[in-house]
Amino acid sequence: MSDVIQAGTIFIREGIRLPETLLIASEPYMSGWRLVKDLDGDSLGRKIQGTGWTFFSLAGHTRATILGRESQNVVHSAVRRILTKLKSEKFNSAEITAVVPKRFLAVPYVTVTALSRHIQEGVFLFGTNDVHQRDRTYLAAA
Repeated sequence: MSDVIQAGTIFIREGIRLPETLLIASEPYMSGWRLVKDLDGDSLGRKIQGTGWTFFSLAGHTRATILGRESQNVVHSAVRRILTKLKSEKFNSAEITAVVPKRFLAVPYVTVTALSRHIQEGVFLFGTNDVHQRDRTYLAAA
């Protein structure tokens, strides 16, 4: 497992479909998630766009705060908490956007913030099947 988690670190779900021409180095991080090595969000985005696929950045951040001094163990705990929250969502990747150590009444804590990201072949966030299902749901409710 990589020692340093910082802003720009990318995680992708295990088993996601990627372009055949996209070669990225990754390593297992936790159950269901892989840590992308040697690429930050911008670099990975350029590589993905070069294949004709899309790397979405989605609105809204997910945060986790862990008590303790700033250390990679504390940061890893916060990241694990964030990735566990993201398991229920449809998005297949996440980017760490901030690692901020703070103190409150002399108690140290670290807040890690992540952005949901999504890698897919098309330029529309919803696939054709999702759009048809959404239309049927809308019509049924009308």
